[in-house]
Amino acid sequence: MKVEGKHYRSIWFDKISDEVKIIDQRSLPHRFEIISLESLEEFEVAIKDMAVRGAPLIGATAAYGIARQMQRDSSDESLSSTYNCLNNTRPTAINLKWALDRCKKELWGTSVKDRPKAAMNLAEIICNEDVEINRKIGEFGLEIIKSLSKNKPKGEPVRLLTHCNAGWLATVDWGTATSPMYQAHQQSIPIHVWVDETRPRNQGALTSWELKNQGISHNYITDNAGGHLMQRGLVDMVIVGTDRTTSKGDVCNKIGTYLKALAAKDNDVPFYVALPSPTIDWTVENGVDEIPIEERNEKEVSTIQGKDETGEISWVKVTPEGSLGSNPAFDVTPSRLVTGLITEMGVCEASESGLRKLFPLSERS
Repeated sequence: MKVEGKHYRSIWFDKISDEVKIIDQRSLPHRFEIISLESLEEFEVAIKDMAVRGAPLIGATAAYGIARQMQRDSSDESLSSTYNCLNNTRPTAINLKWALDRCKKELWGTSVKDRPKAAMNLAEIICNEDVEINRKIGEFGLEIIKSLSKNKPKGEPVRLLTHCNAGWLATVDWGTATSPMYQAHQQSIPIHVWVDETRPRNQGALTSWELKNQGISHNYITDNAGGHLMQRGLVDMVIVGTDRTTSKGDVCNKIGTYLKALAAKDNDVPFYVALPSPTIDWTVENGVDEIPIEERNEKEVSTIQGKDETGEISWVKVTPEGSLGSNPAFDVTPSRLVTGLITEMGVCEASESGLRKLFPLSERS
């Protein structure tokens, strides 16, 4: 996507400088900064501290982390220890393990001498595949938006509500939930996006930043406003991303997603999930019982980041001294609340039979 007229991916390998570069999302939306990742520790910190975030982007970053480490030490011991180090950074998003498993499996069968080049090629492949997956998700999601647009008075926008940031910043490019929005906008289909703030890290601000840069009409709203808007008939469709989806269609996403799905169900608003296939965990059936939910630092709840009148970015404490926060980062939306899953292979119902129709050869591992 474009920032001030220039196209960027969220992560890329700069062949001129021989560096892996990322957009540092800890500074957004107030400051646009590009940083380089070199050491294994820098890749580890980038994932843990959410300089990169979003399930697909975490996986892509891990693949580059493997590649850079193989350039320093391509031994079996190094491959195993790097896998373990990166796999322990964040527990919920399955794309991380998916990318690491893929790298380890393919590189294990490669000679130590050839591993550095093979690992970098594989990281590039994983990134390019992610871009194409998200582009296709956008094409299928676009058809849903088109069908909604046909039933609207001429010129009236399709009103979409989204939660967290499932945009190009959370992937390598296009985004998952935002890809249909971008493609609708490119085809001059009028849309308006209600953007949840998504406390505690206010990742909705990243979505607003993205949409502003693409010239898409939107409003930034509090997390608790969505149900009110649905009751008033001001939402035509909810579309969110996912960090892990079970074989039976339960969806694990940013905390608060479950409440949006409940409100959508109560108000007959279609609730769609943009789902890249690497985010499906075929080994898990019941999301509530089986998916590990990351508990992040309570300071993300008790403080909030913003820009002050002088332009400085700082953290401000919002709770009384001595009050501790609790910070589960994700929740699980049961499949019964999901209207459909938008994948790169098409749209299906949120069920094992629906997913198997699109991905019949996927294996439990």
